[in-house]
Amino acid sequence: MKILLSLLLAFAPCFVFAAQTNHAYWNSAIAAFETSDRANPPPQGAVLFIGSSSIEHWKSVAADFPEVKVINRGFGGSELSDSTYFADRIVAPYRPRAIVLYAGDNDLWDGHSPQQVRDDFVAFVQKVRAEDPGVPVAFVAIKPSMARKALLPKIKQANDLVRSYAATQKNVAYLDVYTPMLGADGQPQPKWFIQDGLHMNRTGYELWIGIIKPWVDAHAR
Repeated sequence: MKILLSLLLAFAPCFVFAAQTNHAYWNSAIAAFETSDRANPPPQGAVLFIGSSSIEHWKSVAADFPEVKVINRGFGGSELSDSTYFADRIVAPYRPRAIVLYAGDNDLWDGHSPQQVRDDFVAFVQKVRAEDPGVPVAFVAIKPSMARKALLPKIKQANDLVRSYAATQKNVAYLDVYTPMLGADGQPQPKWFIQDGLHMNRTGYELWIGIIKPWVDAHAR
């Protein structure tokens, strides 16, 4: 037992270091954004779409919101804390007029609790508002995908916790794409997704546009 305890204590700094540096996986993606920004400076005061693959794959987002300037800074596979960690590099420099965030899906898949998802969203809001206290932030509800049907109870709980938090904050919104993506049986529907059952097709994005656009119109003009 003493030997085991000694080994655990010896390796503890390694575990702490790993926990502190797990964001480094995304450094190349973030550096690519910065390189692009230097070559083609993005507009100030745009609506920033940020988060995981549902944002990254939204290649038509600028065309889908033609009335406003848009920046897409999605990086697929990321979690909420990744957007927070890199906010100094891919949020603050743009001075966005408003922020639309989609993340939390991968967090639950990786074993995070619904409460942790809520807490990580709170941390994101606090981080971006340390730079710009008035910036409006919208959390797009975690979608009920076919591929992650087993997570449905946790997805619903995480969404409910975020919605409750947003209701207590000024200019923080919960945009409910979760409920309309469910069928009459309360289950995920294949019609919104491409073949992998996780990423959305055009029909899925059109549903999102209808829900997100009124918030963008109200906060970005």
